[in-house]
Amino acid sequence: MNLPTTGTVTICAMMISLAALAGCQSQGKPGPGSLAFNSEKAALPTMERVALAANTCWFKSGDSTFKPYRLAPELNSFSGRPRILVVPASNPGGRPLLVVHAEGNPAKVEAFGPLMSNSAGNRIAADVRRWAGGQSSCSASG
Repeated sequence: MNLPTTGTVTICAMMISLAALAGCQSQGKPGPGSLAFNSEKAALPTMERVALAANTCWFKSGDSTFKPYRLAPELNSFSGRPRILVVPASNPGGRPLLVVHAEGNPAKVEAFGPLMSNSAGNRIAADVRRWAGGQSSCSASG
């Protein structure tokens, strides 16, 4: 009777572990990575709308996607580039995980950061586009 060698058992165990790990991965599509588009309004009013809607829809609503984070608006910008930051709630002074800023009149709006690269990035992109366009709804359906 031939028994499997230690190497064969190890390889089988690794394959089973990898298969189990793959089953645990998120099925969400990765986000766009970054976003850039033009708005019809100037930078400050555009970012004021985006900041108010983000605060209402992402944070005050208790949305589970944004529970680990905190909004840090920086709308009074001397550089002419008002922005909002999404930072870790446990470390508000930490590195921003999302930056949304606008510049010019009409404004060029950009969003980037690690949150844009995961499945939440698709939703963030849709929300920011909608809010910059003048809508205040928390979802595309109204």
